[in-house]
Amino acid sequence: MSHLGSKLFAVVVLLAASLVLVASGCGGGGGGGGSKIAFLLPENETPRYEAHDRPEFEENVEALCEDCEILYSNAGEDASKQQSQAEAALTQGAEVLVLDPVDAKSAAAIVEKAKAQDVPVLSYDRLIENAEVDYYVSFDNVEVGELQAETLAKKLKEDGSPSGPIVMINGDPADSNAALFKEGAHKGFESASVDIAKEYDTPEWSATNAQNEMQQAITALGNNGFEGVYGANDEMAAGSIAAMKSAGIKPEERPSTGQDATVAGVQRIIAGQQYMTVYKATDLETKVAAEIAVALAEGKEFPQSKITEEVDNGKTKVPSVLLKPVAVTKENVNDTVVKDEFITAGELCGGAYAKACEELGIS
Repeated sequence: MSHLGSKLFAVVVLLAASLVLVASGCGGGGGGGGSKIAFLLPENETPRYEAHDRPEFEENVEALCEDCEILYSNAGEDASKQQSQAEAALTQGAEVLVLDPVDAKSAAAIVEKAKAQDVPVLSYDRLIENAEVDYYVSFDNVEVGELQAETLAKKLKEDGSPSGPIVMINGDPADSNAALFKEGAHKGFESASVDIAKEYDTPEWSATNAQNEMQQAITALGNNGFEGVYGANDEMAAGSIAAMKSAGIKPEERPSTGQDATVAGVQRIIAGQQYMTVYKATDLETKVAAEIAVALAEGKEFPQSKITEEVDNGKTKVPSVLLKPVAVTKENVNDTVVKDEFITAGELCGGAYAKACEELGIS
């Protein structure tokens, strides 16, 4: 090869190498593909996670970043399983963890592992405690509890039993949100002077556990020893209502609260068996979470103007976006969950519920 030929060859090789470098730098995440974002959900006992959070988060990420890859896992209420799922995601090259913890305290170990690999963590829906979390997206969960208490207190007053008493069926003590719902509810009941006759914390947000607790309360208080039920979510309401029915108590006469606006919960509301639920527009929550996750994956800043407050998780003040929850009763089902297409009339109005939908003008 001539001197000029070898020079040209060297230039071509250099150009090829630099093109390879440029290509591998595109979109982060290993060899030219899109960034990998891990989305780790805690359980499937609550229907919202698989029905709303997962598909909505995936759609919202795709709208912002077509070639981003979602590494999805659901821990099925098992904290050590979630730990393994997070480790697997990190091994697969996740550049961001969006983590809704099974256990708010033990999830700190997951954050530590991620941080050791320079992977940022977004605490999703439930706050991870005592860890260097980068962002937190949820609803104002103390306000959720206050809304539940205020709505139930108002109903008790209308029914002529302003002071109750009531039974409280709280959520899972391992879930940091359950403590916030409880705090808000206590605040609301206290300011309305509603008495609490019995109170339980419900492992795993399980409707079966809630049913057992409610049965214990009815055994202790008698069928006429309470006027209403605080259920922390729609599963807690379902368990409580099942216990009332099996004790021969009409749930229509003992208003109960819920949360998450599940299809079954809203069906009980339109049928008059559950008094209220709290609607949390997950499409807003997943949209903000997707915006933050994609910004982190691309090494960009999430706009400070969108942060609503800083929440202390025991280790740091976490930049947070807290959204507003909405109380839903029979009166506003049509103007909230149906109007937003969170639940369709088709899902809600089948079979036994057709008449109730007709009466409420839901179609």
